[in-house]
Amino acid sequence: MGALPVDDSEEVKRTNEIKMAIPLLDAIDIEGKDVSADALLTQRKLADYLVTERKAPPDHGRIETRKIWTTSELNDYLDFPHVGQAFVVERHAREKKSGASSLEIAYGITSKTPDQADPQRVLKINRQHWTIENSCHYILDWNYDEDRSRIRTGHGPENITRLRRFAIGVIRSKGARVSPRKCDSSGATCDWS
Repeated sequence: MGALPVDDSEEVKRTNEIKMAIPLLDAIDIEGKDVSADALLTQRKLADYLVTERKAPPDHGRIETRKIWTTSELNDYLDFPHVGQAFVVERHAREKKSGASSLEIAYGITSKTPDQADPQRVLKINRQHWTIENSCHYILDWNYDEDRSRIRTGHGPENITRLRRFAIGVIRSKGARVSPRKCDSSGATCDWS
């Protein structure tokens, strides 16, 4: 287990997450698998580790339309290791009930070349990344009511979130799915199916 932060600053928290990525990935087989990360983990050292050492190619009720543009023309300009393509994803969303609409534009890079992943494949990898991210956040908020947690001091909020994510991972690894029903306020009584 890695050391917990000794400082409450956001810089220390981000630095520790970056330092823990490689040791955590060392424990699992990722060769040939798609690995995606958010912007925080877009680090030269991690990209080199994933592609060179581990042979894993690295890559978030409404109606949503997505468009993607990919290019390899920027590869030399970007000065980042193992860039196969750069991409832009444009997401248009409209809420069914309110009619409110939004537009998000996201930029990314992948080590997959155009021969390895056409635009549709890059878009699918990007969407799967956000599906995973959002499903975990949903469970933390719905099952554990995390947004209303009263744990606010020191490293308590960060540590309890890590414990909750660990619990979700253990439950899923046993083949159970996390039920959308809420836990009680202590988290002791939950419904897992």
